[in-house]
Amino acid sequence: MKYPKAIMRYCPKCRKHTSQKVSIYKAGKRRASAIGERRHAEDKKGYGGQKFPKLAKPAKVTKKVTRMLSCPECKKKFNMYGIRVKKFELVAA
Repeated sequence: MKYPKAIMRYCPKCRKHTSQKVSIYKAGKRRASAIGERRHAEDKKGYGGQKFPKLAKPAKVTKKVTRMLSCPECKKKFNMYGIRVKKFELVAA
């Protein structure tokens, strides 16, 4: 799917329409010291196997792409809901 790099959209902070820059949201680096990560490691430790079964074949063939919009005037960032597509490409329009 081809999507424009900038779109005209209402900014709730500025309270006006601005040409907002579009980028793809990428998850941050996972912290090994986070409680969920530590709990998962504890459950996997020792004998008894994997906590969750390892998926042999995933059910879905596409990933959800979350678009991130940033207002050039107030520098506020907004997340747009994810769309399920095989290929996502940002193009100059």
